[in-house]
Amino acid sequence: MTPGLLRRIPRPTAGPLERRLAREWLVTNGLGGYASGTISGVVTRRYHGLLIAALPDPCGRVVMLTHVWERLRLPDRSVIVLSGQDGGGGAAEDALVEFHLEAGLPVWRYEIGAIALEKRIGMPHRQNSVHVTYRLLAAPGPVRLTLRPWINFRPHEAPVNTPLAGPYTVTASRGRYEISGGDRLPPLRQILHGDHAALTFDEAHTENVPYRVEESRGYEARGDLWSPGYFRADLTAPGEASLVASTESWDAIDALAPPLARAMETERRQRLIAAAAPIARQGPCAELVLAADQFIVVPQGRRDDHVRARALGDELRSVIAGYPWFTDWGRDTMISLEGLALVTGRHLEAAYVLRTFAAYIRDGLIPNLFPEGDRTGLYHTADATLWYFHALDRYVAVTADRGTLESLLPALVDIGRAHLRGTHFGIGVDPRDGLLRQGAPGYQLTWMDAKVDDWVVTPRRGKAVEINALWYNALRLLERWVGEAQGEAAGREWGAHADRAQASFNARFWQGGEGYLLDVVDGEHGDDPACRPNQILAISLPHPVLETSRWKPVVEVVRQRLLTPVGLRSLAPGHPDYKPQYYGDLRARDAAYHQGTVWAWLIGPFVDAWLKLYPDDRAGARGFLGGFVQHLDEGAIGSISEIFDAEEPFTPRGCVAQAWSVAEVLRAFVQTEPTRTP
Repeated sequence: MTPGLLRRIPRPTAGPLERRLAREWLVTNGLGGYASGTISGVVTRRYHGLLIAALPDPCGRVVMLTHVWERLRLPDRSVIVLSGQDGGGGAAEDALVEFHLEAGLPVWRYEIGAIALEKRIGMPHRQNSVHVTYRLLAAPGPVRLTLRPWINFRPHEAPVNTPLAGPYTVTASRGRYEISGGDRLPPLRQILHGDHAALTFDEAHTENVPYRVEESRGYEARGDLWSPGYFRADLTAPGEASLVASTESWDAIDALAPPLARAMETERRQRLIAAAAPIARQGPCAELVLAADQFIVVPQGRRDDHVRARALGDELRSVIAGYPWFTDWGRDTMISLEGLALVTGRHLEAAYVLRTFAAYIRDGLIPNLFPEGDRTGLYHTADATLWYFHALDRYVAVTADRGTLESLLPALVDIGRAHLRGTHFGIGVDPRDGLLRQGAPGYQLTWMDAKVDDWVVTPRRGKAVEINALWYNALRLLERWVGEAQGEAAGREWGAHADRAQASFNARFWQGGEGYLLDVVDGEHGDDPACRPNQILAISLPHPVLETSRWKPVVEVVRQRLLTPVGLRSLAPGHPDYKPQYYGDLRARDAAYHQGTVWAWLIGPFVDAWLKLYPDDRAGARGFLGGFVQHLDEGAIGSISEIFDAEEPFTPRGCVAQAWSVAEVLRAFVQTEPTRTP
């Protein structure tokens, strides 16, 4: 194990119930599949499960194994239940003395008198398999382990009251068991490795298992589970037993026995740390390098795209925006790419991501997202394509890979021209001032994209501040790239567009009396003076559109009104629409999503802007990141949540692990290293 990569939480089941249930663990498989749950063992979300397999389209991600009931029979014949029977969890709280992440992977330690037991969960890389290993560390005599798997095959986003698939059928052969429950799904294959391992067929059905988080979010909160029987194995210290559950072939399962799979995954993680920037190989940065690995995936399905990529000598790569419920999103991918793949030394995969998305360009746009189980992207985004320019610029700056840039340049020029003449969703340059406008009824095209039915919460139609900062940055990049490839005269065309956009931007967005930028100009209801974090991009990007003399007041307003220990508020307190907390049903949550709620990813642009203004104050910039170190003990342990409440105690909300949160915090940590050369 790499030194320092042990995040320890003693007595994790102590304290108030809500705090205990809010601490979760996450393991991923590089395909978009995952295993997740609460440290205490209580299943609280529809997305919790020991195996959520990423299956080819149209299946998408499917909950294949929800929960395992765990019981120990001790040498004195007494019995202790480690996790509750009816699929709902409920760990033996006195027995669970510690939870820790070892190189990013979850480990539980139980102690019952002189008996010490360790449980580990891992997923072999790029397999839809999970290994749950129980190792008896100390005991005065043999211990019998009993495991009852509970299942309900369903899409991971489906309500928990989805009827049981079926009828489930079980086949057995030489200690191998297969559970089938639907024509489209592969069977769930299970085997228990251990002394005297066996399965007793004892079919059971439990009803109305509660899912607390689903209830708090206004969704169906009770569902049924089914079990084929229970496994048992005998343990003698030091010894172990491992339950393997998988949708892979038996050949693939047999190729990675649990001890070998564990050793190979440990080595893979050590390589990830070794490949990262030197200052990211220890402490919280190293933990975030491993957290970053969770999001870079080989997307399942999209078989035709895999074939085309391989014909070019490439591989398909994408980025899961957040666990547990997001798929791969264009905007999130491009914002995250530098932190996930460049800071971590995964340059080849960064190139794969860029070329993957280039293949999806349509009418000057890259996809906003790929829906679950669908190979067709949706394109309703005004900023993802502009972030693509930024991601490519950072990639070339780090790798000097001119070949990739030259191969993509024709597509980039086409994107620029599509924006100049206008493309879908009202995205196009206003010929009167050279600024980029966007907006179409029923769509939210910026990153502030909350929408409930026909209600677009923050429509921001018109000329949004960050869209035009990104547009200006893209124009300056085109000016340079085209000039280098085709001559200065060709590049000057794009420079002229940039000059005009910059002049109009500074004339239109600056609020001299307030000292900060309008959020939208020429909107549906005129100009929007709301104080939002979007304006920081006018300074933070490599080509800042805002006049230098205006940087300081803008940064100061953002620092005073929007900065928190875990990112920037999406709206300043005092605005009539400001919401201090994010909770309740979907409508209530989306009403707060971009109306005050703190977003962790925005700390990256803020640190960029701060260091542009105060290039010698790396220590001060590093101070803005302190809250994230404490947060690694919350949410998905070792990762960073999507959002936080806007007021203390800044409770983490949304996805428990978010790609751009991890990426931008990691990048900011590296950028603020005191010994780093500017």
